[in-house]
Amino acid sequence: MTDARQQRGLEIAAMFRIEQKHGIYFVPSQSSTKKYVVRMNDDYPSCSCPDYETRACKCKHIYAVEYVMSREDHADGTTTVTESVTVTATKRTTYSQNWSAYNEAQTNEKRQFQILLRDLCAGIEEPIQTRGRPRLSLKDAVFCAVFKVYSTVSARRFTSDLCDAQEKGYIDKVPHFNSIFNYLENPEVSAILTDLIMTASKPLAAVETDFAVDSTGFTSSRFVRWFDHKYNGVREAHDWVKAHLMCGVKTNIVTSIEIHQRRTADCPVLPSLVDATARNFKIGEVSADKAYGSVQNMTSIAKHGGTPYIAFKSNAKADKGGIWEKMFHYFSFNRDEYLTHYHKRSNVESTMNMIKSKFRDDVRSKSDVSMKNEVLAKVLCHNICCLINAIYELKISPQFGAALV
Repeated sequence: MTDARQQRGLEIAAMFRIEQKHGIYFVPSQSSTKKYVVRMNDDYPSCSCPDYETRACKCKHIYAVEYVMSREDHADGTTTVTESVTVTATKRTTYSQNWSAYNEAQTNEKRQFQILLRDLCAGIEEPIQTRGRPRLSLKDAVFCAVFKVYSTVSARRFTSDLCDAQEKGYIDKVPHFNSIFNYLENPEVSAILTDLIMTASKPLAAVETDFAVDSTGFTSSRFVRWFDHKYNGVREAHDWVKAHLMCGVKTNIVTSIEIHQRRTADCPVLPSLVDATARNFKIGEVSADKAYGSVQNMTSIAKHGGTPYIAFKSNAKADKGGIWEKMFHYFSFNRDEYLTHYHKRSNVESTMNMIKSKFRDDVRSKSDVSMKNEVLAKVLCHNICCLINAIYELKISPQFGAALV
């Protein structure tokens, strides 16, 4: 029986020209103009495509080269040309949706969001004011800033929502629309928002035991410019904020987050994300792509009793001992089972898409501090929305400060 990769390999061999030079084959991609390099070693053929590098299995490009080689090896020197290709359709895995609970959560989300946000902000400690005009309370300031990010509208149009929140008793005073941006400029708000994100995830500690980690960027309105010596000219691009986060794979709740410079590497951030998650959750599995593949990262996960399912690079070897060697042998001899656990990593991609599609993939703020706080506010909004879904689907009753109404 021919599997999907063999079918696609036959398609490529029939429809594209595969070039060969010095024993190396250059196979065209079906979806772009790129060409992948295939080396047909005697025992272990290899390919430069992501499918082979991630799963280390025989990909469609290797199958395509095998078909080409079989055509070239006819004893009489003739070439067989495939006129038509039959593709076997594969059944796509689907997941059921509790539509009644989903509909209820969506129709009540905005009302429930304000209640949960108010209860989260109720625990914020108010700084002592010794002089000057009375300021807006810090809990009201955070409430207004986060609720504004949730609305995705301009601060001026958002004022009517704040007036409604005041009437319902969620805040004591409606601030001027410009003041909302001033609160996001406060560096002290960063620690508060990070703490609120982790606090909002705690009610799901009994649900989440498996986690995934990755990073993503949020573009800004600022531009960065540099001189490109290769092309002898000035180039520019949008600046962005890079968020490193860990989430649960069942509810997509973000359990820990850090924001660093846009060029910060992913690998060194994982241990601190795991440590922060372990303070509130019992860690069973942690999935990550090969950018996080290091002995230190695997050890930091195992330290908390978790199992690291991190993709191995094509040149990885079982020569580092400890948990690295154990997982490498598991990957080598039980690859299908290993990849079943590893592919839970796709849930962190879903989490980031949920945040960006609902609360925008860019930030309106200009300064470094305000951009960081705006991204943290987006993630906090996402966590509260995940809690609202859990209230209706899992029947949980989160309590942070004041009782829910």
